[in-house]
Amino acid sequence: MLRLLLADDHEIVRRGARAIISQNPAWVVVGEAQDGETALKLALDLRPDIAVLDVSLPHMNGVTVTRRLKQEAPGISVLLFTMRDDDRTVNEGLIAGARGYVLKSDTQHHLGAAIAALEARRPYFSPWVTQLLIDGLVRNGRSALSPALTVREREVARLICEGRHNKQIASDLSISIKTVESHRASAMRKAGVKTAGDLVRFAVRQGLIQA
Repeated sequence: MLRLLLADDHEIVRRGARAIISQNPAWVVVGEAQDGETALKLALDLRPDIAVLDVSLPHMNGVTVTRRLKQEAPGISVLLFTMRDDDRTVNEGLIAGARGYVLKSDTQHHLGAAIAALEARRPYFSPWVTQLLIDGLVRNGRSALSPALTVREREVARLICEGRHNKQIASDLSISIKTVESHRASAMRKAGVKTAGDLVRFAVRQGLIQA
């Protein structure tokens, strides 16, 4: 059973999300919150598999909640479900550790598809967000002909984009943390990026992760 937490200050949004989730008998909503502080407390107490968060939560915004969860409960995958479609907010959400970003203006299909993707340990971005990421690459002058990443560098880059920390990556790939750090530095150097957010853009452009 996939356990989900919903956090949005509008009951009508939570009701709509519950309706979509209820269509899958293997998914269940274990908690709901109207503000960020409550969402963080419930997430740490209930330990859901996925937290579906609005960005514009009162008291503590969704990006801050995401960052706190990645620090205190990295096993919880975060899906940001919001009206905020600006480049800065998308970047902040991904850098904070969100593994999915879906706009409320999208069709209902995308919320269900995003939850299914995160359940399968894959990131998911709605089409508009993907376009923002690609546009960011173009604006920053990133080249599609960047030096080729090795197989291991691609694996490390993909796991970074999924919000994994170096220790988790080392465990997943059965290599040392020092080796992970080496591959990470090499991948980011070849991609011409300096932050995890920029690496996500590169990964989308290169097809390392699915949008």
